[in-house]
Amino acid sequence: MSTYVLVPGFWLGAWAWEKVVPPLREAGHDVHPVTLTGLGDRSHLAGAGVDLETHIQDVVNAVVFADLHDVILVGHSGASAAVTGAADRIPERVARLVYLDAGPTADGLTFMDLNEPDWKAVIEARVAEQGGGTSYPLPSWQEQEQAGASLEGLGEAELDWFASRATPQPYGTMTQPLTLTGEVDKLPKTLVACSLPLEQVQAMIAAGHPLFAALAGPEWSFEVVPTGHWPMFSKPVETAAALAALAG
Repeated sequence: MSTYVLVPGFWLGAWAWEKVVPPLREAGHDVHPVTLTGLGDRSHLAGAGVDLETHIQDVVNAVVFADLHDVILVGHSGASAAVTGAADRIPERVARLVYLDAGPTADGLTFMDLNEPDWKAVIEARVAEQGGGTSYPLPSWQEQEQAGASLEGLGEAELDWFASRATPQPYGTMTQPLTLTGEVDKLPKTLVACSLPLEQVQAMIAAGHPLFAALAGPEWSFEVVPTGHWPMFSKPVETAAALAALAG
């Protein structure tokens, strides 16, 4: 059986994996959902000092202090940079790096660098007006759709549950550049495509799209969970099955 470390995306804590963890554990896997500093049950630790390095160290410590090895390290959405950075620090403990409806963040880039100017301005305004300059509150559902975060598969119950537990994202995690040594390049990687059809992803890889070109390497494999951007809410059983397919 395999060991999984599950890292949720923006605004989420370990709670986001509540419906994904049981099927994996029932199959005999060792599963460790992570809450990053300043989020979820650790939201009391939020502040201006929380940045990307903080979240990288959170993931590293979750692996090292539990003495985990041969880890399947899963990052959803905005956790891409944190799991990439962590795997780069402790590659000897990572068996596979998995991006759940996400992609690898390149060395030297920030999350904000990946946004179009218009949406970047929206984020900056929300941070200034509602986040006190230090955090990015959960956007409205309409804004999420406009930003490309599909809500497909989420009904009112799921959206209410999501909103009731979401906490503002520490802004420093979005503005600090990722620093890599290159160790992460050697690791096996998997993209679990959800809100973008795999055919579309493969077409962008073939076209050399700057956000997808890196996925052309031989270290990459692909799984599919057709749904929106929040598969742990919309299709938790199918998400667990896609992750379980990577075991061993």
